Amino acid sequence: MSSSRERLTGGLTFWNDARGFGFITPPGGEQVFVHIEAFPFSSRRPLLGDDLEFELELAPDGRRRAKRAQIVGSGPADGIRRARYPVRPGIVSFVAIPAFLAVYVLVSLASPVPYWVAILYLGASVLCFVAYAVDKSAAVAGRWRISESILLSLGLIGGWPGAIVAQQILRHKTKKTRFRSAFWGSVLLNVVAFVALASPVLPTLVHFFGD
Repeated sequence: MSSSRERLTGGLTFWNDARGFGFITPPGGEQVFVHIEAFPFSSRRPLLGDDLEFELELAPDGRRRAKRAQIVGSGPADGIRRARYPVRPGIVSFVAIPAFLAVYVLVSLASPVPYWVAILYLGASVLCFVAYAVDKSAAVAGRWRISESILLSLGLIGGWPGAIVAQQILRHKTKKTRFRSAFWGSVLLNVVAFVALASPVLPTLVHFFGD
């Protein structure tokens, strides 16, 4: 992979915010691919029409792409960004994990939960985090992606806490509305299934209707 430390400038002429990539068009030059990973973590998300400074590098496949990208100046785009993203999604997402831990403890107090259930959640979470990391790397490099159905299935079987951590740390799969809706639906379904299966209410109902 070759790169240049020369700082170039250009306008963001295409941007897919849901997938986190776009193209920069330098004055009189060819379009350059840019991914959200090229921007500093503290930076606001880029918007169509932003002026950018960046360095140029060649990806392993020979494609030109930007690195160390920076939004030049500030202005109306900052106001648009605040209106579009008024609350950092990570703050809301991370509340789900301690809330589930509280539910887990309450259910355990009512009826002991087998130890393998905690191992299942931990193992699935680690696996889910790795899957998100691989998919993020593939998105940046333009390689084959892990399907969203697989990511959702890993979350459904108990890996959703790891998915939440991956989404926020890696800044991956956090803006696509359809995926987010499906993801939180799978989280709700998993938690409901856990409570139903681990709670003493279910065995009582089975015993009642079985008599």
